[in-house]
Amino acid sequence: MSEALEEMFLFGEEKMEKAVAQMKKEFASVRTGRANPGILDKVVVEYYGAPTPIRQMAQVGVSEGTTLVITPFDKSIMKEVEKAIIKAELGVAPNNDGTCIRLNFPPLTEERRRETAKEVKKFGEDAKVAIRNVRRDMVDDLKKIEKDENLPEDMVKDNQDKIQKLTDKYVGIIDSAVSEKEKEVMTV
Repeated sequence: MSEALEEMFLFGEEKMEKAVAQMKKEFASVRTGRANPGILDKVVVEYYGAPTPIRQMAQVGVSEGTTLVITPFDKSIMKEVEKAIIKAELGVAPNNDGTCIRLNFPPLTEERRRETAKEVKKFGEDAKVAIRNVRRDMVDDLKKIEKDENLPEDMVKDNQDKIQKLTDKYVGIIDSAVSEKEKEVMTV
């Protein structure tokens, strides 16, 4: 296999890995009825003029499985942290007791679970679209390489099959991750 083909496959697989990683990152922000510190990843606080992620300025722990306990390292920013949580619209109200902020996650209703499962499917579909876009780019690159290096027709066909197998592998990874997350969301 030529160097250009190897490079194309390495680059394509790397992009597919990133699409799966992005989907899993999105999954972390999905509320499942259990407290998950990942839900705070998108929450930023204005700290000395710089937007700072909560998890860099506070200790975040889980208590009793349904409560997040946020203890800022600097107690003077409790109000700012509280405001940032409210602004992030996480669906839970923060309880500030002066030393820490608690977020109690009530159990999800059946309707909310179904909505969340749809959200999970959408993240999965977005990842599949990204995978298909990578496949399209790889096929385009293969055509360019074929033209530049005068590759034999059977070699081109073999590489197209390899691209499809790679795509199928990552679509399978996405499908299993989505069904796993849906199961987690639907479990009471």
